[in-house]
Amino acid sequence: MKNILKITIALAFLFTLTSCWLDKTKPNYQYMPDMYKPVGYETYSVNPNFSDGRTSQPPVEGTIARGKVPYDYPDSTEGYDAALLNLKNPLEVTEANLANGKAMFTIYCISCHGAAGVGDGELVKRDKFLGVPNYKDRPITEGSIYHVIMYGRNLMGSHASQLTEKERWQVVMYVQQLRAELLK
Repeated sequence: MKNILKITIALAFLFTLTSCWLDKTKPNYQYMPDMYKPVGYETYSVNPNFSDGRTSQPPVEGTIARGKVPYDYPDSTEGYDAALLNLKNPLEVTEANLANGKAMFTIYCISCHGAAGVGDGELVKRDKFLGVPNYKDRPITEGSIYHVIMYGRNLMGSHASQLTEKERWQVVMYVQQLRAELLK
């Protein structure tokens, strides 16, 4: 019995030792080769895996991207009016929120709207844009400000891709603070 055990151990050792010198040029077997060597398609190339032949597919209807909150007001005059009347800021007015709102306003808004919100930013002074409104001249609410940041209005483009939802609401807080100072 001892000899069988010794022979088995010796054979296992020899097998292990000789496996290190096997021909490495032959590839190992792959269980699912497509997993190791996928077929890449260019973004706008024809793809036989989809019925419409497009590689770039739109999101599935009814899904929401991770980390995104749906905005229920459409980009229209009716959507603006509804946001003006119904949309409310979910954030508390705090010093931290106002400070970040001021920082974001300084980065994205001050060049057109000016530091005080009277429409005298550097781009207006250089005649790049004309007719930037003064915050005190318009009946705006937190909902209408957010809607304009979200979609843009007239010459102003959307800033939704530059600002997160929280940052948009912080800018709204800061704009309301500027407007209150202008109305004094």
